[in-house]
Amino acid sequence: MQRLNSTADDFEAKFARIVDDRRESDAGVARDVQEILAEVRRDGDNTLRNLTMRFDKYALTDDPETWSIGKDRCAAAFEALSDEARGALELAASRIRAYHGGQMPKDRDFRDDANVRLGAKWFPVEAAGLYVPGGRAAYPSSLLMNAIPAKVAGVERLVVCTPTPNGEVNDMVLAAAHLCEIEEIWRVGGAHAVGAMAYGTEKFRPVDVITGPGNAWVAEAKRQLYGVVGIDMVAGPSEILVISDNKSDPDWVAADLLSQAEHDPTSQSILITDDAVFAEMVEDAVDVLCAQLSTKETARKSWDDHGVLIVVEDLLRDAPPLANRLAAEHIELMVDEPDTFFTKIRHAGSAFLGRHTPEAIGDYVAGPNHVLPTGRRARFASGLSVLDFMKRTSFLEADADALAAIGPAAAILADIEGLPAHAASVKVRLK
Repeated sequence: MQRLNSTADDFEAKFARIVDDRRESDAGVARDVQEILAEVRRDGDNTLRNLTMRFDKYALTDDPETWSIGKDRCAAAFEALSDEARGALELAASRIRAYHGGQMPKDRDFRDDANVRLGAKWFPVEAAGLYVPGGRAAYPSSLLMNAIPAKVAGVERLVVCTPTPNGEVNDMVLAAAHLCEIEEIWRVGGAHAVGAMAYGTEKFRPVDVITGPGNAWVAEAKRQLYGVVGIDMVAGPSEILVISDNKSDPDWVAADLLSQAEHDPTSQSILITDDAVFAEMVEDAVDVLCAQLSTKETARKSWDDHGVLIVVEDLLRDAPPLANRLAAEHIELMVDEPDTFFTKIRHAGSAFLGRHTPEAIGDYVAGPNHVLPTGRRARFASGLSVLDFMKRTSFLEADADALAAIGPAAAILADIEGLPAHAASVKVRLK
């Protein structure tokens, strides 16, 4: 774990190294994924059989039930939930649906001063593939966060791929699938599942967009397949940045930092504060809480290898510029007037304002999507939304008078660019 002080002579060099450290897949992962995708494209279902047995120790046989999970099983999983669990899942789904409903774009259709009709129409993609992690990260919340925006967008066919190591299925994931009315769930994971959804195989019909978090191989597969399909983003290890004054409870801050550290050993948790004593108190609280976690091995390694405590002179003056350079996936503003700080934050995946707004509330029930840009990509990317499952088609219409008003300029520009057929297609109508 690194300790930085903004007044130190070597602060800028150390901070720049943190900003530049992506903690993501290396060239070896890229080569492996390239080979896997080539195998999927060449050998289809045989590759899925071989790699599923190799990585998940699960046999995909001639029996169709070994490949997919039916609606009846999902419904049974939902009915088997305790009232408490079912209520929590339904609350999360309803809030996510309501928030994303407000993201629906509107069509445009108008005439400008030249009487040219202009506009755009929005359409959902026909099919979306949703990757839901298994193994270490079998999260029903991931299914809700990916499936609900697609449903709100109007996508007709949703395809879920989720690995089932040793044949084990997460019943909460199945219950979430029932709640989202998912009809196509495949027991395949990894880069080969992403390839199957993109290229199609004997059993898989290809999709148009693939979204959802995964490990380094899944993220790399999505990166390599962009252009064959649309993707939400290339997601890396989780990140949280907490900006806090010394009025916050150190135990609260420690819990929030560890909430991301427990995801993966390569996750990163950073605290910026203006009080060195408070920073030490948070560090002590992290040690105490971490020892109590069932995920302590993962959280400890993440904190030891990638955790950062930064002490600055003036929190309002110094913290926002550092936060904007970090462009973290999650940022918490644990201060008296979070809006004052928030007005200075330009780059963050999602912001959590005030001391009573832990990042974890956004992972489950708040409403905004928890699939967010990592690896400093919040500088140019946003979290998953309805728009990731939609595309727009622009249109225009001109009558003779409208073409006479704007056509000559188009012909001039076409001639300047050395494209005489373009110019002719306008000029012939102007005669």
